Amino acid sequence: MTAFERRLLTQDRGSGLLGKLWRVPWIFVLLLCGLAAIGYVALYSAGGGAPEPYASRHALRFAFGLVMMLGIALVDIRLIAKLSWPGYALGIGLLVLVALHGEVGKGAQRWIELGPIQLQPSELMKIMLVLALAHWFHRASWERVGNVVFLIPPLMAVLLPVGLILRQPNLGTGLITLMIGGAVFWAAGVRWWKFVLVLAAAAAIAPVAYEHLHDYQRARIMVFLDPESDPLGSGYNIIQSKIALGSGGLWGKGFLQGTQGHLNFLPEKQTDFIFTMLAEEFGLVGALGTLLLLAAVVLFALLVALRTRHQYGRLVAVGLGVNAFLYVFVNVGMVTGSIPVGGVPLPLISHGGSAMLTSMLGFGLLMSVFVHRDAEFAASRE
Repeated sequence: MTAFERRLLTQDRGSGLLGKLWRVPWIFVLLLCGLAAIGYVALYSAGGGAPEPYASRHALRFAFGLVMMLGIALVDIRLIAKLSWPGYALGIGLLVLVALHGEVGKGAQRWIELGPIQLQPSELMKIMLVLALAHWFHRASWERVGNVVFLIPPLMAVLLPVGLILRQPNLGTGLITLMIGGAVFWAAGVRWWKFVLVLAAAAAIAPVAYEHLHDYQRARIMVFLDPESDPLGSGYNIIQSKIALGSGGLWGKGFLQGTQGHLNFLPEKQTDFIFTMLAEEFGLVGALGTLLLLAAVVLFALLVALRTRHQYGRLVAVGLGVNAFLYVFVNVGMVTGSIPVGGVPLPLISHGGSAMLTSMLGFGLLMSVFVHRDAEFAASRE
């Protein structure tokens, strides 16, 4: 055995670079590459059978995101924990910047220009919120978590970005951010009866909140209940989506053979309704296969949470897993008519720079938790 081989064997499970590379979950990396490949195929079709304007950009963004993700995976999770609240402050600052100087698109002010890229801070804020809440709860004892006063700061940390996101307006992302925060609270050990009280209060104010929705938001709810009430207006998207889903059948019409997509009946086929395009061309089998791969991503996050020894990592894994699940649940539920239409992309498949960047950031953090799952944190505080 050479000296290099001996060093490799002694370092493979250590804290050095080689040890961390050894612990990287490469099967998970291959899973993400598979999903990105499905996205490339779908976007190639959405572009009319050409890599431009969607597929080539998708591949470049994923390549950049892959390098970024692997780099983040090697960063010590304790350093990430120290940066949790500064990251949260950065996210809040970007949301405020959007409110003051953001780009307006499709009636909403959600984006800011950062040089060559257009960033949607609300997507980044979901990741930063998970880190901040995990840092708040990770050293708290069971008794401390049961103290209502102790829960006020993290509750305000959730409501502040939710309020800024709703102001854009972006109801879907605001609700998702709220649910992600709730998931971290639950995983941290907050008692179930507190959630019951919050849900009861939410149900009580729902009628008042409905009256304060924007007209297009109320229209989406009404169309969800009865799409045929406005078939050429608010109900057009979901009607065309259902037609495309049904026309795909079991095996699909074949690659580049989808009529609803290629005849431009299907709206936003490269972003919000990319799953519909996949289902039309590859059928129920292709759609279920894609969902199984996406489900494997969520399952990996839950397994990481179970295998991690420190509370910070467990909470980060739960929060990021719930974030990935909600991405998929809302997007697929939207295009199938199960929930009202909202602008939520499908991770690693839909076209969009902000969605790809934040997805890969989240997966990098999840992998860092996995690589450093046995890291030692300070003792719990009373």
